[in-house]
Amino acid sequence: MRFIHILFILISTTVFSQNDILAKEYFKKGDFQKALYEYKKLYAKSPSNINYINQIVSTHQQLEQYEEVETFLLKLMERINYPAFLVELGYNYQLKNDLENATINYNKAIASIDTKVSNVFAVARSFQGHTLLNEAVIAYEKAMVLNPDFNFNLQLAKIYGEQGNIEKMFTSYIDFAEYNPPSLNNIKRAISEFISENSANENNIIFRKVLLKKNQQEPNLLWNELLSWLFIQQKDFNKAFIQEKAIFNRQPDNLSKIEELALIASNENENDIAKDIFTYLIETAQDSNTKLKAHYNLLQLETKESLKENYTTINTKYLELFKEFGTFSQTLKLQIAYAHFLAFYMNETSKATAFLENTLKLPLTKLQKAEVKLELGDILVLQEKFNKALIYYTQIQRNLKNSTISQEARYKVAKASYYKGDFKWAESQLKILKASTSQLIANDALDLKLLISDNKYEDSLQTALKLYAKADLLAFQNNYETSIKLLNKILADHKTEPIIAQALYKQAQLFEIKKQYEKAEANYEAIIANYREGILIDDAYFKLAGIYEKQLNLPQKAKALYELIIFNHADSIYFVAARKRYRALRGDAIN
Repeated sequence: MRFIHILFILISTTVFSQNDILAKEYFKKGDFQKALYEYKKLYAKSPSNINYINQIVSTHQQLEQYEEVETFLLKLMERINYPAFLVELGYNYQLKNDLENATINYNKAIASIDTKVSNVFAVARSFQGHTLLNEAVIAYEKAMVLNPDFNFNLQLAKIYGEQGNIEKMFTSYIDFAEYNPPSLNNIKRAISEFISENSANENNIIFRKVLLKKNQQEPNLLWNELLSWLFIQQKDFNKAFIQEKAIFNRQPDNLSKIEELALIASNENENDIAKDIFTYLIETAQDSNTKLKAHYNLLQLETKESLKENYTTINTKYLELFKEFGTFSQTLKLQIAYAHFLAFYMNETSKATAFLENTLKLPLTKLQKAEVKLELGDILVLQEKFNKALIYYTQIQRNLKNSTISQEARYKVAKASYYKGDFKWAESQLKILKASTSQLIANDALDLKLLISDNKYEDSLQTALKLYAKADLLAFQNNYETSIKLLNKILADHKTEPIIAQALYKQAQLFEIKKQYEKAEANYEAIIANYREGILIDDAYFKLAGIYEKQLNLPQKAKALYELIIFNHADSIYFVAARKRYRALRGDAIN
């Protein structure tokens, strides 16, 4: 008997669920008579189910049966004390253009909150469901006054946003963040929909004023944090730095936020302020790890910007750091950077190799040893000692199978093989890397594979491809001038071959490194004019847009190119970035 009883319950539940699905389907299709019939059957079996009650009301209203709704709700309210029904009744009057009775019922619903403050949940939600936003605001605000433990600032912020009351929206969002600190990241995401990268944007100005007013009335580190975040969105890193220092001065527990700001500024090529922040970290930090990271990042920036005559000064700085911090596993990243500097900038490859071979004698983990060997391999490629380089790369693959660094080593095997003209072996390695877990490695592998496969059959001697690989190697060796000249030879001698677009693109990248932006512009324009159907067209659009926006101060030209990517190249790897830059130039909110 117990089994039969359970089976009966299961069958009843299944039928009930099927009727619910059927009713929803009828309503969705606009077959309201059938939907009403099904919902009434469901309501008869479950007369206190609010969902079925609301659906019966909505279905009647879709059929313009307002009198039936009124009768149904009045009778229902005799049985169930649920203040949201007053809102439903008021809305039904509103649909009949009886605004007087609508207002009476809305006011009754709001007044029910005085009797029982928890009524706000059902009442305000019902107001919002019918886009009665003013009434929902009144309900939420009344409940917060009656019970200070209630906080509806998040709901109010969303309503204010819908109403276009931006100042009240921002105030409610940051009040909620103050009440519930773990929600801060979500609040930032919500606010980012209304601000832009343009500091002159009206919403940005309003948000800044709200925060400054809050800071004057009642100082709180949260206001400084949000101001810093706003300034970062606007790429005003100096002002963000001022806020972060203010936070640290009042709460000197760690410098992680200032470190993060320095790296953001560096990634945005705002090198002057980045250097200022790294210098501040060096002068302020109490722990050696923070100091060491700041020294490392500062040296990378200085190296990138230095002329050859300053390399000796940078070399001295490295040696002073090793004197201060030692040459232990803790300074491994600095040691690898120093070897790279010696080889690629000072042209002291033997010294760099000897230095790293000493580093390998330290008690290092497998991963740390792989990092050293990766740099050793790169230095050997720099010297065009490809076979020796392949030994190091292969050791990494063997010792750390399936790791990201192993995949990076495989890519370097392919690149070294390509440099020395062994295109077949390079291609075999690149095919494997197309499925790399690292998207960056996978994309680079695909690009190189396409370069080889698109050009290896054009000429049986592969003359143009070999010249291009040599130019690519020269660029890797920081020998930009010679690389540019060799690319010019390809452009002059192989005009009918598909490698021309690639040569134009590579040369444009080198012109950018040398800050010869007009020459880079000409190359990108040549690709756009002559190779519109090629695989580099979206690359050319995006790179040229970047030059127009950041170097030549031609934002309208940049915007037009970003727009071409958005509408004509939705599958481009630049699509998301292009859309963001386009919206920023148009003055849209940040997404």
